[in-house]
Amino acid sequence: MAAINEVYDFLKKAEVYYLATAEGDQPRVRPFGTYIIYEDKLYIQTGKVKDISRQIAANPKIEICAFSEGQWLRIAATAVDDDRIETKQYILDQYPNLKDRYSADDGNTQALWLKDAAATFESFSGEKKTVTF
Repeated sequence: MAAINEVYDFLKKAEVYYLATAEGDQPRVRPFGTYIIYEDKLYIQTGKVKDISRQIAANPKIEICAFSEGQWLRIAATAVDDDRIETKQYILDQYPNLKDRYSADDGNTQALWLKDAAATFESFSGEKKTVTF
């Protein structure tokens, strides 16, 4: 659990991270801001109507990159859909600003947890460190 908390704390400091998916042979990257720990798993949230949802359905391997205070974090993982209403509601409760666009039972809100995640912390001056969860 310590590894996932370390990753969560870094994402919190960074506030914004960049999520990469693949669309055929073309990488796609966009800024994101949702991340929570729920049932000892790191989750992100998006909408099923978005291109990212279709890209993850076709290829669930994703990468996340964030930068804060001279250090960066890269996470390689497989995104796994969790379609439970209670999971979606928990995420939306953590991000009330999303409730004007999403609801747990709208058929659009998508909760994804990161499976087989390898998170690498790096900087120009420090040692490279990788944790898994």
